[in-house]
Amino acid sequence: MQIGAHVRDDDPLTAAKERSADVVQFFLADPQGWKKPVAQPPRADIEAAGVEVFIHSPYIVNVASLNNRIRIPSRKLAAQHAAAAAEIGAKGLIVHGGHVGKGADTAEGLANWRKLFERQAADGGFAVPILIENTAGGDGAMAREMDVLARLWDEVAEFGAGFCLDTCHAFAAGWELGDVVDKVRAITGRIDLLHLNNSRDEFGSGRDRHANVVHGDGTIDPEALVAVAAAAGAPVIVETPADGQADDIAYLREKLG
Repeated sequence: MQIGAHVRDDDPLTAAKERSADVVQFFLADPQGWKKPVAQPPRADIEAAGVEVFIHSPYIVNVASLNNRIRIPSRKLAAQHAAAAAEIGAKGLIVHGGHVGKGADTAEGLANWRKLFERQAADGGFAVPILIENTAGGDGAMAREMDVLARLWDEVAEFGAGFCLDTCHAFAAGWELGDVVDKVRAITGRIDLLHLNNSRDEFGSGRDRHANVVHGDGTIDPEALVAVAAAAGAPVIVETPADGQADDIAYLREKLG
């Protein structure tokens, strides 16, 4: 099983080596901005390092939004990041499910997700798989409640959408971790990547605050996280405080074999 971490953008390969990670995730641009991504480090350097790479889209991307000033640039940015991710040989682009806002019709956000894939299909599709990530909170969220996630999958499954399961987000959203893998797979048919994060807050809090898997202030039993990883059988990324990532990876490697 591949186990690694979300690492700094300026030198992800050195960060991977420091953590003994065999898979890493990072940003290709400011996660809070609309700037075009830069395809770096070069694909040859990544291949020489022997690590696999996933790219996370900026947090501001919200393709479900009903606001044209957010949705339209979000579509553009998603396509740009997918193209840059492909250029460096990344395995996928993680995109948060997004939301439509308080009191808005969720169905419109679901339709906007479908339009994203339809529009891109007309241009030959995305350059790497789009992995939709579940979220901890947000009004009118597309991937916080299981029933809404099922409706989202009705819209995007035919386009080959992938799924990224985040354990902190799931816990904060009130998803029981004991059977979360089975429930998600019953909806999506797949889990392509696992963000294995502990939570600083209690079950059902709706708060997205990550903690280290071990030796931190997490409220999730580390053994429960190990069980999720074993059941998912997908590459594991810890998006935890940097100082504890090496310990997180070592612990998971020992437990998962």
